[in-house]
Amino acid sequence: MVWADVPADKEGEFNRWYNEEHLAERLAIPGFLNGARYEAVKGGPKHLAVYELESPAVLESPAYKKVAGNPTPWTKRSGPQAVASTFIRNVYSMIHPRSVTPTVAESGMAPALQLGRMDVPAAVDAEWNQWYNTVYVPNYEKVPGVIRGRRYRAVDGTPTYLTFYEFEHPKVSESPEWNAQRNAVPASETMRKHMRHAQGSPGVYVKTYELKR
Repeated sequence: MVWADVPADKEGEFNRWYNEEHLAERLAIPGFLNGARYEAVKGGPKHLAVYELESPAVLESPAYKKVAGNPTPWTKRSGPQAVASTFIRNVYSMIHPRSVTPTVAESGMAPALQLGRMDVPAAVDAEWNQWYNTVYVPNYEKVPGVIRGRRYRAVDGTPTYLTFYEFEHPKVSESPEWNAQRNAVPASETMRKHMRHAQGSPGVYVKTYELKR
């Protein structure tokens, strides 16, 4: 997952670089399954790139290191490390559900996402994760317009946890049905108080570009 804020005068070239070169370059690497770009309509940072990998180990492969270690002239000129005012690159491993069906794996990237980036105190970590996986995400998955929810733990980057809701449209989390689930069970209000969100979290994003292998 890569987030970035880019100055307005750099955005046009940044978007062209991403769509015309960078995504294709990454998806040509073995182990990269899907890639899509999103823009924030709530929260931030504004620009988001989502890559689905076979595993985090793909980023340690010789094929990836060869490409990453030899950036193109366009990357040097217009990539986020050159032009972004905010640049976050995190690598995650899925913790809920433990696996996905072939149908889900082949479904492509959702039209909209809601992402929560957060930490919790170590003292409540186990209890909080149990609640999130068995109560909070399943309850939100009942809401019309929610395709599915997933949770991830960072293997590189901070904060520790990422909640990844896939939506049919970006207004899902503004609905009465969504809001009703916030405190649908007594534990939710208590557990939610432990969350320490990163700046711009939760963010809602709409898909702007997708490239499939």
